Amino acid sequence: GRVISQLFCSGEKEVDLAVQSAKAAFKIWSQMSGMERSRVLLEAAREQREEIATLETINNGKSIFEARVDIDISWQCLEYYAGLAGSLAGEHIQLPGGSFGYTRREPLGVCVGIGAWNYPFQIACWKSAPALACGNAMVFKPSPFTPISVVRLAEIFTEAGVPKGLFNVVQGGAATGQFLCHHPDVAKISFTGSVPTGIKIMEMAAKGIKPVTLELGGKSPLIIFSDCALENAVNGALMANFLTQGEVCCNGTRVFVERKILDVFTKEVVKRTQKIKIGDPLLEDTRMGALINRPHLDRVQGFIKQAKEQGAEVLCGGDLFVPDDLKLKNGYYMRPCVLGNCTDDMTCVKEEIFGPVMSILPFDTEEEVVERANNTKFGLAGGVFTRDIQKAHRVVAALKAGMCFINNYNISPVELPFGGYKASGFGRENGRAAIEYYSQLKTVCVEMGDVESVF
Repeated sequence: GRVISQLFCSGEKEVDLAVQSAKAAFKIWSQMSGMERSRVLLEAAREQREEIATLETINNGKSIFEARVDIDISWQCLEYYAGLAGSLAGEHIQLPGGSFGYTRREPLGVCVGIGAWNYPFQIACWKSAPALACGNAMVFKPSPFTPISVVRLAEIFTEAGVPKGLFNVVQGGAATGQFLCHHPDVAKISFTGSVPTGIKIMEMAAKGIKPVTLELGGKSPLIIFSDCALENAVNGALMANFLTQGEVCCNGTRVFVERKILDVFTKEVVKRTQKIKIGDPLLEDTRMGALINRPHLDRVQGFIKQAKEQGAEVLCGGDLFVPDDLKLKNGYYMRPCVLGNCTDDMTCVKEEIFGPVMSILPFDTEEEVVERANNTKFGLAGGVFTRDIQKAHRVVAALKAGMCFINNYNISPVELPFGGYKASGFGRENGRAAIEYYSQLKTVCVEMGDVESVF
């Protein structure tokens, strides 16, 4: 609840300065070879793990344990795209009569990244690494709730040798985002955040015919079959619900449990949830820190209250937590919550809560649970726990979701594309797939003989 810094919102003038600066840097960067860009990205992907992780914990409220993992993944992302930068190429096609054609993979120009507050530094790396590897410039707007750590990334890029202004940061809320989306010199927009904001960004981008990548919300299913390895499934359910205080878009918050093991699974999940250490996120043994701000904490609490009114049973947690440390007494802490006696029509099961709230639902057959799992407007992720590998592959093939996990959950290797179906957005971050969203193909036809005129 304490102020850690004061920042000014970037207005139309500042946004234009940032874009023009990025545009000038783009002229230099786009003419560098892939190997030259690769060396700069590798130089940026260096240590400082503890410094940046501490900054991120103060910035967001997540545990230092998790923040270190975020920084590790961020550097892996830069290293991965540094490896790809030197190999980006088009192709040569032989045509009749000795003529030929070829394609060039070219950068887009100035790209805009708009980040979310749950993974501020990591999301900035996920967007900037492929953009810069392809030869683009980027203007990045972090969430106004977590404005700090991305500024450090901008410093790191500059220190590593990118042209001045290639990665610019502007601060602000919706108005700043609108200035970015409407700017005529912006070539592409990549947004991570809520569905309503994603819709607005898509509308603004349409007016300028700008390509968009949207990574939006989710209400993902986690399916626990009776033939699972129970301890592993419990670990998966905790990972799928309580990372970053439950503030994760792909969390598996609808936990479908085969009725045969419902009681034993639920009992073990509740026992483990009650043992989660809450408190000062900078302490080594803390596993759950503070939620992002007071309005969001109140919103999550409102979902739990409504769930009880609709017939759900609070099996543990859901109440506010006041740490013993006096300096944390105004922090936005709550105990992780497990809800039982849930049904598919409850608000807590249908809507994205974005907090540490797990809803457990029983099921009887594979066919039934797949149908229920897909009965949502979202399609970001889904998970299956079973020892039957044929069943596992059969179920994930049937799930209408972009990210699926078998016997694990919430792992995001940078080598694999990340993104959703339906209202969870479109386009992909990470993997080779992201290259397609930060570059464009130019086709060149070369005639080696005389033009045959039909006139």
